Amino acid sequence: MPSASSSVLLGTSGLTLAAIVALVLTYSRHGVAGGHVANVRRIAAVAVVVQAGHFSEEYLQQFYLHFPAQLGLAPWSEGFFVCINVVWLVVWVLAIVSLIKFPRLATFPLWFLAIASVANGVVHPLLSLAVGGYFPGLWSSAARDTHFSRRHGTPTFPVKTETGRRRDG
Repeated sequence: MPSASSSVLLGTSGLTLAAIVALVLTYSRHGVAGGHVANVRRIAAVAVVVQAGHFSEEYLQQFYLHFPAQLGLAPWSEGFFVCINVVWLVVWVLAIVSLIKFPRLATFPLWFLAIASVANGVVHPLLSLAVGGYFPGLWSSAARDTHFSRRHGTPTFPVKTETGRRRDG
């Protein structure tokens, strides 16, 4: 079985991929168009609240032990799991607050939140199928995915093109 640090690196590789995609989207597109900032903030705020609930479900049901085990990896420490989740919740709140003043910088964490949210809506049900029952995080991932896909469709950010025209991301 890999060491604890290897377990963290391998077990979070999906999040690393999501971060890379978020970086590409952040730098390949222009910032959020001015008239859409309030809407993006509102959607992001709801997503952060739902993510906090998702983290709570994962924590209470010990996702940090079950997920690595499902991959054949060493369990993650409770401290690592709590720290990484709380840090991201704070980063997302700061991104929402700073969206007007630092739109490019603030957009990266919001893209990451959108990508990770969609991935959670797919991965948690697949993990539940793999174990033949409930897997930590299933209920809140399904609620988030259902709410956002029904209400907002595919997550996009309205952007300005180089010509100054607005279009959806």
